[in-house]
Amino acid sequence: MLNVLLVFLESAITLILRFDPKLRQLAYPLAERGTVVCIRTYLPHVQFYATFGYRGVLLDDRLPNDKTTPDMTVNAYSFQLINAITTHKSSNVESLQIRGSHEDVHDFKAFLVQLGVGGVIQNLLGKVKGKPAPTPEQKAEKQENYKAKIAEQSARIDELTLHNHKLNTALIELQGKQKSTFIALVVVGIIALVAIIMNFV
Repeated sequence: MLNVLLVFLESAITLILRFDPKLRQLAYPLAERGTVVCIRTYLPHVQFYATFGYRGVLLDDRLPNDKTTPDMTVNAYSFQLINAITTHKSSNVESLQIRGSHEDVHDFKAFLVQLGVGGVIQNLLGKVKGKPAPTPEQKAEKQENYKAKIAEQSARIDELTLHNHKLNTALIELQGKQKSTFIALVVVGIIALVAIIMNFV
């Protein structure tokens, strides 16, 4: 009976891990260390082991062969454990008696809080609803950003207009200089032609 229950729980946790990226992130340090947790419950009395690995969380009624002792031990009444993994409340997780290194205990508690059914439902609702509606403060900030961008673009347009005006002015001046140069060349040419004719007269 216990093995059947453990298989069911293991499949449920695997499914939750697949759809909850935050839970995977919290499980990663435990999996990286290969953390093994011994869980003992009272009323009824049950003992099983949870092994964190890169493939997920493996549940078994025996300690893994490569371990002589678990890294952590959890003692709690059955209803306390059920509350901890179904209510998504840190206060219920804190009610569990967890023994182990400070790092392991901290990471395991964070994992249990996120594992709560409330967290799963919240995550699924977030995916269904998409992004939440912006608050009035966010709307005001967005409008201010738009105004700033519009002002910046207007200033840029004014700058480009002024630059274009300068270019047109320079072009007109250049055209005037070219015309004057052409007239001067014509005059010089006429004078040179007259001078040549005068030499032959």
